Amino acid sequence: MRGTIVKYIDICQTEGASLQRGMNFRGAGKYSIFLMSTRPNAPYRDRVEDEGLTLIYEGHDAKRSPSMQEPKLIDQPERTPFGTLTENGKFFKAAAEFTRGTHAPMTIRVYEKLRDGIWADNGFFRLTKSWQEHDGRRNVFKFRLEAVDDEPSDRGTNAIPTRTRVIPSSVKQEVWLRDGGKCTQCGAQDELHFDHVIPYSRGGSSLVVANVQLLCARHNLTKSAKIE
Repeated sequence: MRGTIVKYIDICQTEGASLQRGMNFRGAGKYSIFLMSTRPNAPYRDRVEDEGLTLIYEGHDAKRSPSMQEPKLIDQPERTPFGTLTENGKFFKAAAEFTRGTHAPMTIRVYEKLRDGIWADNGFFRLTKSWQEHDGRRNVFKFRLEAVDDEPSDRGTNAIPTRTRVIPSSVKQEVWLRDGGKCTQCGAQDELHFDHVIPYSRGGSSLVVANVQLLCARHNLTKSAKIE
């Protein structure tokens, strides 16, 4: 569920894998997974645009090794030294195939690191575009993801699911600090969700801190049941 706050171990249990890297390409009809962060010390420059409709995700560097001490000084790799595609290359190819109209857009689930041990499920996205750009030191990959309403039920077609909005990282961070990492109704510290005080469908904004609060699962469901 988009906006749910989770622990890293919960993510691994949900996805049935130990996610040791930020980009996780999955084929055969399965959704892929990105781990992101926009914190000041984050290693990559991920960002949310279009009032929460779009995520621009940065590709990942080559692995550090005895012969590669400073990965930040070289271009992000499309292929490994053995000639196979890196995760950058796999997603770059998938985006190109969608642009050419030969494949449906890839579905990617995104988890965002808010603080040490604290993550948010940002929900599902469609990968619609990828390119390379110079960041002042080297070439990096960029991936454009469009947020969609829940997991598409049929990823084998070109049907376009309804687009939805993601609460920007800066808003999540401020809300977490303001609410003290607790449900504003009962003080619970588990099964938390980022909740819109006034739903977006009723004119509420994802960009205003005052319109976002932390609710536990019970109070989130109770509130939803009252909305008509």
